Amino acid sequence: MDDLAGFLRTRRSRVDPRAAGIPVDARRRVAGLRREEVAHLSGVSVDYYVRLEQGRATQPSEQVLDALARVLGLDDTERGHLHRLARQRRRRAKAPGGRLRPELSRVLDLVAGAPALIMDHRLDVLAGNRLAGLLYGRDPKGLNTARHIFLEEDERGLYADWESCTLDVVGHLRLAAGKYPDDPRLASLVGELAMGSERFRRLWARADVRARTHGRKAYRHPLVGLLELHQENFALPDASGMELLVLSAAPGSPTADALNLLSGLGTAAPESVPHPPAHRP
Repeated sequence: MDDLAGFLRTRRSRVDPRAAGIPVDARRRVAGLRREEVAHLSGVSVDYYVRLEQGRATQPSEQVLDALARVLGLDDTERGHLHRLARQRRRRAKAPGGRLRPELSRVLDLVAGAPALIMDHRLDVLAGNRLAGLLYGRDPKGLNTARHIFLEEDERGLYADWESCTLDVVGHLRLAAGKYPDDPRLASLVGELAMGSERFRRLWARADVRARTHGRKAYRHPLVGLLELHQENFALPDASGMELLVLSAAPGSPTADALNLLSGLGTAAPESVPHPPAHRP
C-alpha cells in the first residue's frame, strides 16, 4: 500500500531548489529536486539513491535516512514514516486486532459531557458514548469515519470543515499503511475509497502523512447548529492500535450550551435524529 520509493519521489518533487541552495533558471523543467541533487546533498552516491527510488536498495542505514529527511525537509511525523517504510523489508508489523475490553466501554460511559469514541487504526468506530450517538444521529459503533466522510454523500454536511477532515483522514490512513503494510482489511478500505472518491484518489497520490493528536473539529448539527469542539486523541497503552477520542467544548461557550441542549434531546432514540444536509465541495 505504501513504499519507500514512492514516498521519496513525492517528497523530492516538493522541495524548493532555492531553499536547498541550488540556483534555478528558466531552463529548469524539473519540479523539486533532481535525483542527483538529493544524492549530493545527502552524501550518498547517485546510483544508490536511484536504486532507493526504484525500490532496489535494501536496508538503508539510519544515518542515510536521517540525511534524506534533512534534505527533503521532513517534519517529525514524516521522518518517523520514512524510517518505518525503510524497515518494512526487515520486519513486517502485524496489524493489531482483538476485542474491545468491557472496561473501556465503561470508561466511555463516564464521559458524560462530551462525545467520546474508541477507534482503531482503520478509523473503525468500536464504541461510542451516548452523546457521540446524538452527534452522529446513529449508534456510531461499526461506523468507519473514512467511508462516512468520503463515500456517504448525505453525511458530508455534518462536517463543517469537510475538506480539512479529508486531509486528516488520508494522512492518518497513510501512516497506518506505513505501520501495517500487510493488513488486508486496511488495503481493502483504501481500495474501496479510491474506487468511490476522486478526491481520495488525488489526496492518496500525494502521500502526505498526518498524526493528529489534538485540534479543532467543527460539526454542523441539524438540530443544535454549529459545534466548535476540541478533539483530543489518547492512544490506549496496550499495543492495540486503538485510540480514545474526546470532543470537548470550552466551558460557557455557545458550543457547550448546544451540547447540553443536544443531550437533553436524547430522550428519543439516536436513529430518530435527522441527518444533516449534504455538503457539496
